Amino acid sequence: MKQLLFITYFWPPSGKATLHWPLKIIKYLPDNNWQPIVLTADEDTFTQKDFSLLEDIDPKLKVFKSKTYEPFNFYKKFIGKKPEEKLIASETISLENKSLTHRISIWIRMNLFIPDSRIGWYLSAVKTGEKIISNNKIDAIVTIGPPHSTHLIGKKLSRKFNIPFIPVFIDPWVDIIYYKGFKRSRLTLKIDNKLEKSVLEQSSHTVFVTESMKEDYINKHHFIKDKSSVLYWGYNEDDFANLKSTRTNMGEKVLVHAGNIFDYQNPENLWKVIRSRIDGGEKFRIKFLGTIAPLIRKSIEQNGLTDITEYIGFLPYKEMLRELLNTDYLLVCATEKRHVPGKLFEYLRTGKPIIAFGQDNEEVENILKEANAGMLFKYDDDVNIFFESADQFNSDINRIRKFNREMITQQFSNILNRIYS
Repeated sequence: MKQLLFITYFWPPSGKATLHWPLKIIKYLPDNNWQPIVLTADEDTFTQKDFSLLEDIDPKLKVFKSKTYEPFNFYKKFIGKKPEEKLIASETISLENKSLTHRISIWIRMNLFIPDSRIGWYLSAVKTGEKIISNNKIDAIVTIGPPHSTHLIGKKLSRKFNIPFIPVFIDPWVDIIYYKGFKRSRLTLKIDNKLEKSVLEQSSHTVFVTESMKEDYINKHHFIKDKSSVLYWGYNEDDFANLKSTRTNMGEKVLVHAGNIFDYQNPENLWKVIRSRIDGGEKFRIKFLGTIAPLIRKSIEQNGLTDITEYIGFLPYKEMLRELLNTDYLLVCATEKRHVPGKLFEYLRTGKPIIAFGQDNEEVENILKEANAGMLFKYDDDVNIFFESADQFNSDINRIRKFNREMITQQFSNILNRIYS
């Protein structure tokens, strides 16, 4: 069996959504004749913990951890938070916060941490990676980003030991969407673009999780056209085994958003429509599972929806899936054309009607249409038609099963086999 060094910053018990793809791919790779060895950070202090994810790790899997230096403890102190207070992802880049300390911290993050705030992991991870490769016959290296500093680690190890290297891009690098609205200096952008290009040049093959992101990168870096593929984020069929809806109160319609939702993803027209329908006699309840940006909360309040809104916060993964099954409508904000949110695939598997928002996001729209799962709107569209036609949406499970991560792992293994042969 061939051996694969899999480098991922996030690893259980971190509850970071970004780790679900590598966690499940790693789980199924041995069935496809590839044995992973994992290199990860010693402790992720920023994200919530989900200890249930530890159940997905094979006890025989070799996991190596190297020291990381995160700036978030300093950031909390700088903005006046207590050490025990949790940071909220959407809060750290909120455009609503006009305080001087917040604006200074944003400038530092956007211009001094290149390519990202996890670059403090680089040196120790390279050193640990060198030891792993020296003591094991590694046939390929795979890196998961963001954080894209992980790709720099893989590039360094690949070049030193002449091992095939596959970076997996969950999100874009230099122009990732949450940089929108923030100023980055010309020097920062020049360095970041150079680092991005160097990773793609060193790669034996590059994997993107959306077709639109792949096309965007090919337009920017033509040389990757013949050495890039798309493997969607997907979902894990096993996670839905024995999960059933436990809904009892059917007198109100429940809308759920799972995961982080940022200021720039605020579907303000949705809140207005819900307010209008409530005024017309309908009953609604809104639930947020995850972190909520200040502007979203403000819009909820301005539309008089506070009393029907629950801010549940972070939930362990299986509990989150149960909440998805207990709802009437699922909300996803795709934001821009290259973004296919990972939660979309779990939403699809539930069979619940999906209301999506995104500017010119044909990829999300096509996925929803193909599966008969819901509708995509632009942020300024009237969304009443969704609620009027929601009963017509019933996801075609046969079309959705192609997004099962067991099948995606087989495709990934085929890529590995091609570059290794």
